[in-house]
Amino acid sequence: MPTPQQKIDAQLRPTQNFVATITWCRNRPSLTLLEIAWRWIFGIPTLLALMHYGSQILASVPWRSTGIAQLSINQLLTDPMRGSATVAQALMMVAPPALVVAKWLAPLLILAWAIVSALGRTLVLRRMDENLHARPFTLLVLNVVRLIPLCGGAALWWFALSAVAQKTILQPSEAGEEPQVMVYIAAAIALSLGLFLFWAAIGWIFTAAPLLAMRDGLGPVASLRAAMRLGGLRGGLVEINLVMGIVKIALLVLALVFSATPLPFQTVITDDFLFWWTFGVGVVYCIGSDFFHVARLAGYLHLWAATESVKS
Repeated sequence: MPTPQQKIDAQLRPTQNFVATITWCRNRPSLTLLEIAWRWIFGIPTLLALMHYGSQILASVPWRSTGIAQLSINQLLTDPMRGSATVAQALMMVAPPALVVAKWLAPLLILAWAIVSALGRTLVLRRMDENLHARPFTLLVLNVVRLIPLCGGAALWWFALSAVAQKTILQPSEAGEEPQVMVYIAAAIALSLGLFLFWAAIGWIFTAAPLLAMRDGLGPVASLRAAMRLGGLRGGLVEINLVMGIVKIALLVLALVFSATPLPFQTVITDDFLFWWTFGVGVVYCIGSDFFHVARLAGYLHLWAATESVKS
């Protein structure tokens, strides 16, 4: 029989229970440390590889001739069209050698991410609940499958934004007219929100499927089917996923704000200080993001546990 507290938990909205879940995760820092560990085991070598090949690419082309090295934030703010043209020239120069490297490096990084993520997520979930089964291969396949809608949504966003830029920026500029910058910005915001809502609506499936695979010992296809047949739990999972998306956006905004706080003092601070300040803010953002990744997984598990305890 369910306890009175379990009945109360089942009647609360998922986001109301989620506050308790966040507290539960905060009281178990080892979960967040494990999440940080496996992500940074992948992230640090990836950053080093990108820096290595990026420096080689920059050394192979005369990108400084575009003047981008002298481009400042003030110039971008006061004359965005000229600044954008400078950035575009540099990108067009760097893009060909970068694409050559990306053709083999990107698939390698995706495979490495899928493997490390499967192993790391298995450790985190097993630490969270010892009754879960280890299914690293299933999680690996699900990680790869998850990239399909994610990349598809991002590609659709990019093509739509490019079409808007063509209509509002490039065509008016070529015709000698004033570019419709505000229209472009509004469209970019709307398209970004659309991408966010799209992923909030379907992303929970790819978070729930690995949990179901480990809980019930399912394979990749069976776990995806089970995730799409959760019935009454679907609304709660979507709600948690939506809230987590909002939290991630809030974290990103806070990171951008804190990164920009030294800018009014740029005449009296060094470039090294700005770099390390931004680097530190980025590290704090990653830690916060990792914590809420753990909280989302715990929220899903706690929601299932509360629902099943009441049913029994």
